Amino acid sequence: REMTNLFAEHGNLIGFDGSQINKRPEIGSVLSQIFADHPTAAYVAIVREVRFLSPSVAVLRAVAGMVPPGQSDINPAVNAVQTLVAVRSDGQWRIALFQNTPAQFHGRPELSEALTKELRQLL
Repeated sequence: REMTNLFAEHGNLIGFDGSQINKRPEIGSVLSQIFADHPTAAYVAIVREVRFLSPSVAVLRAVAGMVPPGQSDINPAVNAVQTLVAVRSDGQWRIALFQNTPAQFHGRPELSEALTKELRQLL
């Protein structure tokens, strides 16, 4: 629920599997199902860029990794590249769009290894 509250009323989430979830109530419903059926992993993230398109619109680019419950290391198979568009309304920043893309780097395993190494430094 805490993550859901970060979204704008008409926000959009593009999931790791490519699914598109529209509007805060639907995002909340889907995220509740995901987190109810899966133990929450520990996350590590690096913000690569925050760029303001206007005083009330910003783009954030980041990379993230997950440490599965009971583990002590990142699972490189679920590393992600993330893009977030945030809008400021009534003094509050809210997520208008969040895209979570697998960091697969097809045909370039050295990029995947470098990202995992970089994320491990946060552990």
